[in-house]
Amino acid sequence: PVPTTAYMIGESRRLGGIERERVPLEEISVNLQRAAVAAEDANFCLHWGFDMAAIRDAIADGAQRGGSTISQQTVKNTFLWHGRSWLRKAMEAAITPVVELIWPKRRVLEVYLNVAEFGEGVFGAEAAARHHFGTAAADLTLRQAALLAAVLPNPQERNAASPSDFVDRRARSIADGAATIAADGRDSCFAN
Repeated sequence: PVPTTAYMIGESRRLGGIERERVPLEEISVNLQRAAVAAEDANFCLHWGFDMAAIRDAIADGAQRGGSTISQQTVKNTFLWHGRSWLRKAMEAAITPVVELIWPKRRVLEVYLNVAEFGEGVFGAEAAARHHFGTAAADLTLRQAALLAAVLPNPQERNAASPSDFVDRRARSIADGAATIAADGRDSCFAN
């Protein structure tokens, strides 16, 4: 298990504590697994750590949106620091293929869902499920999972329990995407 990260330590100091409880992937609803993949990296099972089409699209859009995969985000969140710098991006690019080589996709997704921030000072799927919905991560409905995934790009500004119109629309789209990746098999590397 990843005991903590540099970002969690910093946020704990800043906020006077954080909410976090690590759980194995088997104790995280497949709804959240699919929703996170649909929201952040629909081709997660199909790439080796980098989604070149997504990177090209992000560059074409003038870098207004991210092209990072869940594997890259896991590396950043677990081993590196937040913020934009060429040094961090270069280290992320060097470490991501190594992580993909060593960890199976299920492990990458498990670590990601345990270190991702789902609200200010709320880290990991279990803490997020309890904080926002008063339930265990294993019991998240598709709607709840989609709302959690909808806050991932900006968890300190978005709220899964009290979603804005934008977060609500994004969650509906994510739920549709989660159903699509389940139907077309793009969840084959992590869903049982």
